[in-house]
Amino acid sequence: MTTYVGLLRGINVGKHNRVPMATLRDLLTGMGCVAVRTHLNSGNAVFTHPAASGADGERRLAAELEAAIAGELGFAVPCVLREGGDLRRVIDENPFDMTGLDPSRFLVTFLAGPLDAARLEGIDPAAYAPEEFAAGKREVYSHYPDGLRQAKLAPLLTDRRLGTTATARNWNTVVKLAELAGV
Repeated sequence: MTTYVGLLRGINVGKHNRVPMATLRDLLTGMGCVAVRTHLNSGNAVFTHPAASGADGERRLAAELEAAIAGELGFAVPCVLREGGDLRRVIDENPFDMTGLDPSRFLVTFLAGPLDAARLEGIDPAAYAPEEFAAGKREVYSHYPDGLRQAKLAPLLTDRRLGTTATARNWNTVVKLAELAGV
């Protein structure tokens, strides 16, 4: 059995795309997942599943979860899955020194596929200072010292620009999900 972290994008914000966490847990259980736990009300789940590990297993399970949500709730929700061990890698490879940084203003944008570095070309870091970002393997790390509300960089780090499904979580959530995944 492999431990996975499921990250649903754009749910429970405002009146649309409401996904109760109990429903999410039921859908995952119906897919053969066990030890299903959710974190917060924003589409974070940790579970185990006997699916093949690696990127193929992640993609297959993400597609199955997207289909289950659409079938049950009638709307599309993009999902990104990561093996628990990969979440540990994301934490360990964080290129930022977190000393003095507010973890609620530090985000990891998780991508469904590998990051094509060419998609970040043309973003002049100096033009967005004090906001900053760094590319990872299948994620982009970003820091917004003045918060996200007026951030100029955040709108560039979306799936449209990055060429694959993307969803962001703040550092506190990333660390908590790794803890729940036991890594």
